Amino acid sequence: MLIAQITDLHVVEPGARLLGEIDTNACLARCVARLQGLQPQPDLMLITGDLVNDGTPAQYTHLRALLAPLAMPLYVLPGNHDSRAPLRNAFSDHTRLPTGEDGPFLHHVVEAGPLRVIMLDTVVAGETGGRLCPERLAWLDARLSEAPHRPTLIAMHHPPFVTGIPFMDRIGLDGAEDFAALIARFPNVERITCGHVHRPVQARVGGTVAGICPSTAHQIYLTFDNGQPDAWVGEPPAFQLHLWHEAAGLLTHTVMVEERPAGRLD
Repeated sequence: MLIAQITDLHVVEPGARLLGEIDTNACLARCVARLQGLQPQPDLMLITGDLVNDGTPAQYTHLRALLAPLAMPLYVLPGNHDSRAPLRNAFSDHTRLPTGEDGPFLHHVVEAGPLRVIMLDTVVAGETGGRLCPERLAWLDARLSEAPHRPTLIAMHHPPFVTGIPFMDRIGLDGAEDFAALIARFPNVERITCGHVHRPVQARVGGTVAGICPSTAHQIYLTFDNGQPDAWVGEPPAFQLHLWHEAAGLLTHTVMVEERPAGRLD
């Protein structure tokens, strides 16, 4: 089973640029082309938040047009730049997103192969940071308890750990300690995968591995200095591939969108 993950697309209206400089739409188009060229094709793709930059219906319409060449099933989560209702409307034909009658959150479970995927909504409307409140943790506990021996990947937008990048940690995840305590009860959780930080970062959480997927567009400037301002950097756009291997478990590869010349080693 092969799962692709993209995150922090920040799609804007056609012809616009994020912050007046970053052509996030063109970045996503190049990423889609790269994904189309993969062999074998991923079985499905996860998009873990900040699909668009301002949460408007027009931006989601353009996002769908940019993603249209992909044949694989798409499963999406909101990020802090998204709006739940327009996102749900834009992907109503593509995913198992719950309706508004099911509650305010866009949690759902992907049952598509040997690896179970739990999509966990961490967004707080109107805020940049995320939260796992008792209601959300209870939902996750119930889903994990349904299949306590089945290998599981949890996908979410906000990472449940401190990254050491001060200005990103200030907009991190409330409830991370309770989340880690919950995860520690379920050793079948193979991986936690996230977005939000626009950098590949790994940590241990609740006895398992948690990782952040880099952005398909710009990355966050790497600094451990609390006095540094928020900044972005033009490091290469990337995505991740999660490969379920019966003997080794879940393997994660970070893939640069831009292909460089390749040659034989012999």
